[in-house]
Amino acid sequence: MSNLIQEINCLTGEVIEREHTAEELEELQKVNASAQAELQAKEEAKEKREALLSRLGITEDEARLLLGGN
Repeated sequence: MSNLIQEINCLTGEVIEREHTAEELEELQKVNASAQAELQAKEEAKEKREALLSRLGITEDEARLLLGGN
């Protein structure tokens, strides 16, 4: 992750490069941690779903048919 931000004034075309502020870095870290936690939860749910389907001996499409899903 780059520690630089480009700010561009669309009226003048002036480009300013600056480092993230402490607040911006903190927010980026929070967003990143939240995204990582969400990805981990989705991966765990996927693994549980696959394990259940394997135990049942059916495919995901067959499970949808049985449950009335599309």
